Amino acid sequence: MVARKHLHLNLFIFGCGHHRGAWRHPDSAVERLGDIAYYEELARTAERGKLDAVFFADGHAAIEIGDGPRWFLEPLTSLAAMARATGRIGLVSTVSSTFGTPFHVARLLASLDHISKGRVGWNVVTSMFDAEARNHGFDAMPPHAWRYQRAEEMVNTVKALWDSWDDDALAFDRRGDFLRPDSVRPIRHQGEHFRVDGPLTMPRPPQGHPVLFQAGASDQGRDLAARHAEAIYAVAYDLPAAQSYYRDMQRRVAAAGRAPVPVLPGLVAFVGSTEAEARAKQRELDELLPTANSLNQLGTFIAQDCSDWELDAPVPPLPPLSEFKGPQGRYATILRIIETERPTVRQLLGRLAAGGGHCTVVGTPEQIADHMQHWFEHEGADGFNLMPPALPHSIDDFVDHVVPVLQQRGLFRRDYEGVTLREHLGLARPGSTFAGMPTP
Repeated sequence: MVARKHLHLNLFIFGCGHHRGAWRHPDSAVERLGDIAYYEELARTAERGKLDAVFFADGHAAIEIGDGPRWFLEPLTSLAAMARATGRIGLVSTVSSTFGTPFHVARLLASLDHISKGRVGWNVVTSMFDAEARNHGFDAMPPHAWRYQRAEEMVNTVKALWDSWDDDALAFDRRGDFLRPDSVRPIRHQGEHFRVDGPLTMPRPPQGHPVLFQAGASDQGRDLAARHAEAIYAVAYDLPAAQSYYRDMQRRVAAAGRAPVPVLPGLVAFVGSTEAEARAKQRELDELLPTANSLNQLGTFIAQDCSDWELDAPVPPLPPLSEFKGPQGRYATILRIIETERPTVRQLLGRLAAGGGHCTVVGTPEQIADHMQHWFEHEGADGFNLMPPALPHSIDDFVDHVVPVLQQRGLFRRDYEGVTLREHLGLARPGSTFAGMPTP
Protein backbone atom coordinates (compact mmCIF):
# COMPACT_ATOMS: atom_id res chain seq x y z
CA MET A 1 0.00 0.00 0.00
CA VAL A 2 1.05 3.61 -0.63
CA ALA A 3 1.72 5.54 2.59
CA ARG A 4 -0.76 8.36 2.01
CA LYS A 5 -1.27 11.57 3.93
CA HIS A 6 -3.74 13.06 1.49
CA LEU A 7 -5.02 12.97 -2.05
CA HIS A 8 -2.81 14.03 -4.95
CA LEU A 9 -4.54 16.26 -7.51
CA ASN A 10 -3.37 17.32 -10.99
CA LEU A 11 -5.10 19.67 -13.40
CA PHE A 12 -5.13 18.18 -16.91
CA ILE A 13 -5.26 21.24 -19.19
CA PHE A 14 -6.86 20.50 -22.55
CA GLY A 15 -8.02 23.32 -24.83
CA CYS A 16 -11.35 24.76 -23.65
CA GLY A 17 -12.06 21.70 -21.50
CA HIS A 18 -12.46 17.96 -21.87
CA HIS A 19 -16.05 18.06 -23.11
CA ARG A 20 -15.96 18.11 -26.92
CA GLY A 21 -18.71 20.72 -27.00
CA ALA A 22 -17.09 23.10 -24.49
CA TRP A 23 -15.41 25.31 -27.08
CA ARG A 24 -18.84 26.12 -28.57
CA HIS A 25 -20.14 27.59 -25.32
CA PRO A 26 -20.51 31.40 -25.46
CA ASP A 27 -18.35 31.74 -22.32
CA SER A 28 -15.51 29.52 -23.59
CA ALA A 29 -11.96 30.81 -23.99
CA VAL A 30 -11.59 29.48 -27.54
CA GLU A 31 -10.25 32.78 -28.86
CA ARG A 32 -7.48 32.70 -26.22
CA LEU A 33 -5.97 29.30 -27.00
CA GLY A 34 -2.90 30.98 -28.49
CA ASP A 35 -2.56 33.40 -25.55
CA ILE A 36 -0.03 32.19 -22.98
CA ALA A 37 -1.76 34.33 -20.35
CA TYR A 38 -4.74 31.92 -20.51
CA TYR A 39 -2.54 28.98 -19.47
CA GLU A 40 -0.75 31.06 -16.85
CA GLU A 41 -4.13 31.91 -15.33
CA LEU A 42 -5.12 28.24 -15.25
CA ALA A 43 -1.83 27.34 -13.54
CA ARG A 44 -2.35 30.09 -10.95
CA THR A 45 -5.87 28.78 -10.27
CA ALA A 46 -4.46 25.29 -9.73
CA GLU A 47 -1.79 26.74 -7.46
CA ARG A 48 -4.42 28.65 -5.50
CA GLY A 49 -6.12 25.30 -4.94
CA LYS A 50 -2.79 23.81 -3.74
CA LEU A 51 -2.87 21.16 -6.47
CA ASP A 52 0.24 19.06 -7.05
CA ALA A 53 0.67 19.90 -10.73
CA VAL A 54 -0.76 20.99 -14.03
CA PHE A 55 -0.42 18.53 -16.90
CA PHE A 56 -0.36 18.78 -20.70
CA ALA A 57 -0.93 15.83 -23.00
CA ASP A 58 0.48 16.22 -26.49
CA GLY A 59 -0.11 15.06 -30.04
CA HIS A 60 1.91 15.20 -33.24
CA ALA A 61 -0.87 15.27 -35.83
CA ALA A 62 -3.92 17.42 -36.54
CA ILE A 63 -6.37 14.55 -35.98
CA GLU A 64 -10.07 15.54 -35.97
CA ILE A 65 -9.04 19.16 -35.55
CA GLY A 66 -12.13 20.37 -37.39
CA ASP A 67 -14.30 19.04 -34.56
CA GLY A 68 -12.75 21.39 -32.03
CA PRO A 69 -9.38 22.39 -30.58
CA ARG A 70 -6.97 19.66 -29.53
CA TRP A 71 -3.41 21.00 -29.54
CA PHE A 72 -2.26 24.60 -29.91
CA LEU A 73 0.91 25.83 -28.22
CA GLU A 74 3.76 23.36 -27.81
CA PRO A 75 3.55 22.25 -24.16
CA LEU A 76 7.18 22.50 -23.00
CA THR A 77 7.37 26.03 -24.38
CA SER A 78 4.16 26.85 -22.53
CA LEU A 79 5.43 25.34 -19.28
CA ALA A 80 8.53 27.55 -19.40
CA ALA A 81 6.27 30.62 -19.32
CA MET A 82 3.97 29.06 -16.70
CA ALA A 83 6.99 28.35 -14.49
CA ARG A 84 7.70 32.08 -14.36
CA ALA A 85 4.05 32.90 -13.60
CA THR A 86 3.85 30.51 -10.61
CA GLY A 87 5.94 29.50 -7.63
CA ARG A 88 4.86 26.09 -6.33
CA ILE A 89 2.64 24.19 -8.76
CA GLY A 90 4.26 21.22 -10.52
CA LEU A 91 4.57 21.30 -14.33
CA VAL A 92 4.12 18.01 -16.19
CA SER A 93 4.15 17.36 -19.93
CA THR A 94 3.90 14.40 -22.22
CA VAL A 95 7.04 13.89 -24.32
CA SER A 96 7.02 11.09 -26.88
CA SER A 97 9.68 8.41 -26.56
CA THR A 98 8.86 7.29 -30.12
CA PHE A 99 9.81 10.55 -31.82
CA GLY A 100 12.30 12.20 -29.43
CA THR A 101 15.97 11.46 -28.84
CA PRO A 102 17.47 11.04 -25.37
CA PHE A 103 19.88 13.98 -25.47
CA HIS A 104 17.23 16.39 -26.69
CA VAL A 105 14.61 15.19 -24.19
CA ALA A 106 17.05 15.17 -21.27
CA ARG A 107 18.22 18.69 -22.10
CA LEU A 108 14.70 20.13 -22.49
CA LEU A 109 13.39 18.66 -19.24
CA ALA A 110 16.54 19.46 -17.26
CA SER A 111 16.34 23.07 -18.50
CA LEU A 112 12.71 23.33 -17.36
CA ASP A 113 13.58 21.80 -14.00
CA HIS A 114 16.25 24.48 -13.52
CA ILE A 115 13.93 27.27 -14.70
CA SER A 116 11.15 26.13 -12.33
CA LYS A 117 13.50 25.29 -9.43
CA GLY A 118 12.49 21.66 -9.39
CA ARG A 119 8.84 21.43 -10.43
CA VAL A 120 8.93 19.42 -13.68
CA GLY A 121 7.54 15.98 -14.55
CA TRP A 122 7.77 13.88 -17.73
CA ASN A 123 4.81 11.78 -18.87
CA VAL A 124 6.50 9.07 -20.95
CA VAL A 125 4.34 7.97 -23.90
CA THR A 126 5.03 5.85 -26.97
CA SER A 127 2.56 7.62 -29.34
CA MET A 128 0.05 5.57 -31.34
CA PHE A 129 -1.27 7.10 -34.59
CA ASP A 130 0.06 6.59 -38.12
CA ALA A 131 -0.69 10.26 -38.85
CA GLU A 132 1.81 11.22 -36.12
CA ALA A 133 4.41 8.80 -37.45
CA ARG A 134 4.18 10.32 -40.94
CA ASN A 135 5.13 13.70 -39.47
CA HIS A 136 8.39 12.18 -38.19
CA GLY A 137 9.72 10.29 -41.19
CA PHE A 138 7.90 6.95 -40.73
CA ASP A 139 5.51 5.44 -43.26
CA ALA A 140 3.38 4.12 -40.39
CA MET A 141 3.60 3.77 -36.64
CA PRO A 142 6.27 1.20 -35.72
CA PRO A 143 5.09 -2.00 -34.02
CA HIS A 144 3.96 -1.92 -30.39
CA ALA A 145 6.88 -4.02 -29.10
CA TRP A 146 9.43 -1.84 -30.95
CA ARG A 147 7.96 1.31 -29.43
CA TYR A 148 8.17 -0.03 -25.89
CA GLN A 149 11.74 -1.29 -26.37
CA ARG A 150 12.66 2.19 -27.58
CA ALA A 151 10.85 3.77 -24.61
CA GLU A 152 12.78 1.60 -22.15
CA GLU A 153 16.10 2.54 -23.72
CA MET A 154 15.04 6.18 -23.91
CA VAL A 155 14.19 6.41 -20.21
CA ASN A 156 17.40 4.68 -19.10
CA THR A 157 19.53 6.89 -21.34
CA VAL A 158 17.82 10.12 -20.25
CA LYS A 159 18.36 9.19 -16.59
CA ALA A 160 22.03 8.50 -17.29
CA LEU A 161 22.39 11.91 -18.94
CA TRP A 162 20.79 13.63 -15.93
CA ASP A 163 23.29 11.76 -13.75
CA SER A 164 26.30 12.65 -15.92
CA TRP A 165 26.94 15.62 -13.62
CA ASP A 166 27.47 15.10 -9.89
CA ASP A 167 25.29 17.23 -7.64
CA ASP A 168 28.37 19.15 -6.43
CA ALA A 169 30.02 19.42 -9.85
CA LEU A 170 30.09 23.22 -9.93
CA ALA A 171 33.03 24.69 -8.00
CA PHE A 172 32.75 28.34 -9.12
CA ASP A 173 36.34 28.91 -7.96
CA ARG A 174 37.21 32.13 -9.76
CA ARG A 175 40.91 31.56 -9.03
CA GLY A 176 40.83 27.92 -10.01
CA ASP A 177 38.32 25.49 -11.46
CA PHE A 178 34.78 26.00 -12.71
CA LEU A 179 34.08 22.27 -12.13
CA ARG A 180 35.27 19.90 -9.44
CA PRO A 181 37.65 17.27 -10.85
CA ASP A 182 36.01 14.07 -12.13
CA SER A 183 32.52 15.44 -11.46
CA VAL A 184 31.27 15.38 -15.07
CA ARG A 185 31.55 12.30 -17.26
CA PRO A 186 30.37 10.91 -20.63
CA ILE A 187 27.85 8.07 -20.52
CA ARG A 188 28.99 6.43 -23.80
CA HIS A 189 25.68 4.69 -24.40
CA GLN A 190 25.41 2.40 -27.42
CA GLY A 191 22.12 0.55 -27.68
CA GLU A 192 19.68 -0.84 -30.19
CA HIS A 193 17.97 2.50 -30.77
CA PHE A 194 20.40 5.23 -29.65
CA ARG A 195 24.04 6.17 -29.50
CA VAL A 196 24.67 8.93 -26.96
CA ASP A 197 28.13 9.88 -25.71
CA GLY A 198 27.14 12.60 -23.26
CA PRO A 199 27.62 14.24 -20.88
CA LEU A 200 24.66 16.61 -20.74
CA THR A 201 25.45 20.26 -21.37
CA MET A 202 24.12 21.46 -17.99
CA PRO A 203 24.27 20.51 -14.33
CA ARG A 204 22.10 17.82 -12.78
CA PRO A 205 18.45 18.94 -12.43
CA PRO A 206 17.34 20.32 -9.04
CA GLN A 207 15.15 17.23 -8.49
CA GLY A 208 17.95 14.89 -9.56
CA HIS A 209 15.50 13.46 -12.08
CA PRO A 210 12.30 15.27 -13.09
CA VAL A 211 9.39 13.11 -11.89
CA LEU A 212 8.52 10.28 -14.30
CA PHE A 213 4.83 9.70 -15.02
CA GLN A 214 3.38 6.91 -17.15
CA ALA A 215 -0.07 5.72 -18.20
CA GLY A 216 0.46 2.09 -19.08
CA ALA A 217 -2.63 0.16 -20.25
CA SER A 218 -1.16 -2.79 -22.19
CA ASP A 219 0.99 -5.40 -20.46
CA GLN A 220 4.13 -3.79 -21.86
CA GLY A 221 2.94 -0.34 -20.79
CA ARG A 222 2.16 -1.56 -17.28
CA ASP A 223 5.57 -3.23 -17.03
CA LEU A 224 7.31 -0.04 -18.17
CA ALA A 225 5.37 1.93 -15.56
CA ALA A 226 6.20 -0.63 -12.87
CA ARG A 227 9.93 -0.28 -13.57
CA HIS A 228 10.17 3.47 -14.00
CA ALA A 229 7.05 5.51 -13.17
CA GLU A 230 6.98 7.56 -9.98
CA ALA A 231 3.29 8.40 -10.50
CA ILE A 232 0.80 6.71 -12.82
CA TYR A 233 -2.11 8.21 -14.76
CA ALA A 234 -4.99 5.77 -15.18
CA VAL A 235 -8.36 5.35 -16.91
CA ALA A 236 -11.20 3.87 -14.85
CA TYR A 237 -14.93 4.24 -15.37
CA ASP A 238 -15.98 2.89 -11.96
CA LEU A 239 -14.48 1.69 -8.69
CA PRO A 240 -14.18 -2.03 -9.63
CA ALA A 241 -12.20 -1.08 -12.76
CA ALA A 242 -10.09 1.34 -10.72
CA GLN A 243 -9.38 -1.28 -8.05
CA SER A 244 -8.40 -3.90 -10.61
CA TYR A 245 -5.89 -1.56 -12.26
CA TYR A 246 -4.62 -0.19 -8.94
CA ARG A 247 -3.96 -3.62 -7.43
CA ASP A 248 -2.36 -4.94 -10.59
CA MET A 249 -0.01 -1.96 -10.83
CA GLN A 250 1.03 -2.16 -7.17
CA ARG A 251 1.75 -5.90 -7.62
CA ARG A 252 3.93 -5.15 -10.64
CA VAL A 253 5.71 -2.30 -8.85
CA ALA A 254 6.46 -4.57 -5.87
CA ALA A 255 7.70 -7.32 -8.21
CA ALA A 256 10.10 -4.77 -9.69
CA GLY A 257 11.52 -4.21 -6.19
CA ARG A 258 10.12 -0.72 -5.80
CA ALA A 259 8.01 1.05 -3.18
CA PRO A 260 4.31 1.65 -3.98
CA VAL A 261 3.61 4.34 -6.60
CA PRO A 262 0.72 6.87 -6.57
CA VAL A 263 -2.03 6.00 -9.07
CA LEU A 264 -4.15 8.90 -10.38
CA PRO A 265 -7.26 8.06 -12.45
CA GLY A 266 -8.89 10.75 -14.56
CA LEU A 267 -11.91 12.53 -13.04
CA VAL A 268 -14.48 14.62 -14.91
CA ALA A 269 -16.49 16.67 -12.38
CA PHE A 270 -19.57 18.80 -13.03
CA VAL A 271 -19.97 20.90 -9.87
CA GLY A 272 -23.19 22.65 -8.80
CA SER A 273 -24.64 24.09 -5.61
CA THR A 274 -27.33 21.43 -6.07
CA GLU A 275 -27.33 18.21 -8.04
CA ALA A 276 -29.93 19.71 -10.37
CA GLU A 277 -27.65 22.66 -11.10
CA ALA A 278 -24.72 20.34 -11.82
CA ARG A 279 -26.85 18.25 -14.19
CA ALA A 280 -28.00 21.42 -15.93
CA LYS A 281 -24.34 22.34 -16.58
CA GLN A 282 -23.74 18.89 -18.02
CA ARG A 283 -26.87 19.07 -20.19
CA GLU A 284 -25.93 22.53 -21.45
CA LEU A 285 -22.63 21.21 -22.82
CA ASP A 286 -24.20 18.02 -24.18
CA GLU A 287 -26.67 20.07 -26.22
CA LEU A 288 -23.80 21.91 -27.92
CA LEU A 289 -22.51 18.72 -29.56
CA PRO A 290 -23.08 18.46 -33.33
CA THR A 291 -25.45 15.52 -33.53
CA ALA A 292 -24.19 14.00 -36.79
CA ASN A 293 -20.53 14.07 -35.70
CA SER A 294 -21.34 12.59 -32.30
CA LEU A 295 -23.45 9.78 -33.73
CA ASN A 296 -20.73 9.02 -36.25
CA GLN A 297 -18.18 8.79 -33.43
CA LEU A 298 -20.47 6.49 -31.45
CA GLY A 299 -20.96 4.35 -34.54
CA THR A 300 -17.19 3.97 -34.82
CA PHE A 301 -16.96 2.88 -31.18
CA ILE A 302 -19.73 0.27 -31.45
CA ALA A 303 -19.15 -0.81 -35.09
CA GLN A 304 -22.67 -0.12 -36.34
CA ASP A 305 -24.66 2.65 -37.97
CA CYS A 306 -26.56 4.68 -35.36
CA SER A 307 -27.23 7.78 -37.48
CA ASP A 308 -31.01 7.33 -37.23
CA TRP A 309 -31.16 6.71 -33.46
CA GLU A 310 -33.63 8.89 -31.56
CA LEU A 311 -31.63 11.20 -29.31
CA ASP A 312 -33.98 11.31 -26.34
CA ALA A 313 -34.84 7.60 -26.33
CA PRO A 314 -32.98 4.87 -24.43
CA VAL A 315 -29.92 3.39 -26.13
CA PRO A 316 -31.00 0.40 -28.25
CA PRO A 317 -29.73 -3.03 -27.16
CA LEU A 318 -26.11 -3.74 -28.09
CA PRO A 319 -24.37 -7.09 -28.62
CA PRO A 320 -22.57 -8.51 -25.58
CA LEU A 321 -18.84 -8.01 -25.30
CA SER A 322 -18.18 -11.64 -26.26
CA GLU A 323 -19.72 -11.03 -29.71
CA PHE A 324 -17.99 -7.70 -30.42
CA LYS A 325 -15.15 -7.94 -32.96
CA GLY A 326 -13.69 -4.45 -32.61
CA PRO A 327 -11.49 -2.85 -29.89
CA GLN A 328 -12.89 -4.23 -26.65
CA GLY A 329 -11.73 -1.73 -24.02
CA ARG A 330 -13.90 1.22 -25.03
CA TYR A 331 -16.80 -1.03 -26.02
CA ALA A 332 -16.74 -2.64 -22.57
CA THR A 333 -16.83 0.83 -21.00
CA ILE A 334 -19.83 1.82 -23.15
CA LEU A 335 -21.66 -1.32 -22.04
CA ARG A 336 -20.92 -0.49 -18.39
CA ILE A 337 -22.17 3.08 -18.84
CA ILE A 338 -25.43 1.84 -20.39
CA GLU A 339 -25.93 -0.83 -17.72
CA THR A 340 -25.14 1.50 -14.81
CA GLU A 341 -26.63 4.83 -15.90
CA ARG A 342 -29.43 3.80 -18.31
CA PRO A 343 -28.78 6.91 -20.42
CA THR A 344 -30.67 8.24 -23.40
CA VAL A 345 -28.73 8.36 -26.65
CA ARG A 346 -28.11 12.08 -26.12
CA GLN A 347 -26.82 11.46 -22.60
CA LEU A 348 -24.51 8.70 -23.82
CA LEU A 349 -23.10 10.99 -26.51
CA GLY A 350 -22.39 13.63 -23.88
CA ARG A 351 -20.91 11.07 -21.53
CA LEU A 352 -18.46 9.91 -24.19
CA ALA A 353 -17.71 13.50 -25.21
CA ALA A 354 -16.60 14.42 -21.68
CA GLY A 355 -13.68 12.23 -20.82
CA GLY A 356 -14.58 9.06 -22.73
CA GLY A 357 -14.04 6.17 -20.36
CA HIS A 358 -12.89 8.26 -17.40
CA CYS A 359 -14.88 8.51 -14.19
CA THR A 360 -17.53 11.25 -14.37
CA VAL A 361 -19.24 12.71 -11.29
CA VAL A 362 -22.14 15.17 -11.41
CA GLY A 363 -23.27 16.77 -8.17
CA THR A 364 -22.63 19.06 -5.24
CA PRO A 365 -19.15 19.63 -3.78
CA GLU A 366 -20.02 17.24 -0.96
CA GLN A 367 -21.18 14.53 -3.36
CA ILE A 368 -18.03 14.85 -5.46
CA ALA A 369 -15.86 14.77 -2.33
CA ASP A 370 -17.75 11.67 -1.14
CA HIS A 371 -16.96 9.92 -4.42
CA MET A 372 -13.27 10.84 -4.31
CA GLN A 373 -12.96 9.82 -0.66
CA HIS A 374 -14.59 6.45 -1.35
CA TRP A 375 -12.10 5.65 -4.13
CA PHE A 376 -9.20 6.92 -1.97
CA GLU A 377 -10.17 4.71 0.97
CA HIS A 378 -10.90 1.56 -1.08
CA GLU A 379 -7.78 1.08 -3.23
CA GLY A 380 -9.18 2.88 -6.24
CA ALA A 381 -6.92 5.93 -6.31
CA ASP A 382 -4.21 7.85 -4.50
CA GLY A 383 -5.55 10.99 -6.12
CA PHE A 384 -7.01 12.18 -9.40
CA ASN A 385 -5.99 13.73 -12.69
CA LEU A 386 -8.73 16.38 -12.90
CA MET A 387 -10.28 16.70 -16.37
CA PRO A 388 -12.55 19.78 -16.16
CA PRO A 389 -15.34 19.57 -18.75
CA ALA A 390 -15.16 23.32 -19.47
CA LEU A 391 -12.21 25.65 -18.88
CA PRO A 392 -11.72 27.88 -17.04
CA HIS A 393 -15.11 27.68 -15.27
CA SER A 394 -15.04 24.00 -14.23
CA ILE A 395 -11.64 24.27 -12.52
CA ASP A 396 -12.77 27.47 -10.78
CA ASP A 397 -15.79 25.53 -9.47
CA PHE A 398 -13.60 22.68 -8.27
CA VAL A 399 -10.98 24.85 -6.57
CA ASP A 400 -13.51 27.19 -4.96
CA HIS A 401 -16.03 24.59 -3.80
CA VAL A 402 -14.70 21.00 -3.82
CA VAL A 403 -11.17 21.63 -2.52
CA PRO A 404 -12.44 23.31 0.70
CA VAL A 405 -14.61 20.26 1.44
CA LEU A 406 -11.63 17.93 0.92
CA GLN A 407 -9.52 20.17 3.18
CA GLN A 408 -12.18 20.18 5.91
CA ARG A 409 -12.18 16.37 5.85
CA GLY A 410 -8.39 16.22 6.16
CA LEU A 411 -8.10 14.64 2.72
CA PHE A 412 -6.13 17.42 1.04
CA ARG A 413 -3.41 19.88 2.00
CA ARG A 414 -4.26 23.40 3.13
CA ASP A 415 -0.87 24.65 1.95
CA TYR A 416 2.23 23.37 0.24
CA GLU A 417 4.76 21.77 2.56
CA GLY A 418 7.56 21.77 0.00
CA VAL A 419 8.70 23.49 -3.16
CA THR A 420 9.50 20.74 -5.67
CA LEU A 421 7.09 18.40 -7.43
CA ARG A 422 8.85 15.49 -5.72
CA GLU A 423 8.05 17.03 -2.36
CA HIS A 424 4.38 17.53 -3.33
CA LEU A 425 4.16 13.83 -4.25
CA GLY A 426 6.11 12.60 -1.23
CA LEU A 427 8.93 11.24 -3.40
CA ALA A 428 12.58 11.03 -2.43
CA ARG A 429 15.22 12.74 -4.54
CA PRO A 430 17.16 10.00 -6.37
CA GLY A 431 20.87 9.72 -5.94
CA SER A 432 23.10 9.76 -8.99
CA THR A 433 23.97 6.45 -10.60
CA PHE A 434 27.56 7.64 -11.08
CA ALA A 435 28.13 9.45 -7.77
CA GLY A 436 31.71 9.04 -6.64
CA MET A 437 32.81 7.24 -9.80
CA PRO A 438 35.89 8.59 -11.61
CA THR A 439 35.64 10.12 -15.07
CA PRO A 440 36.33 7.31 -17.60
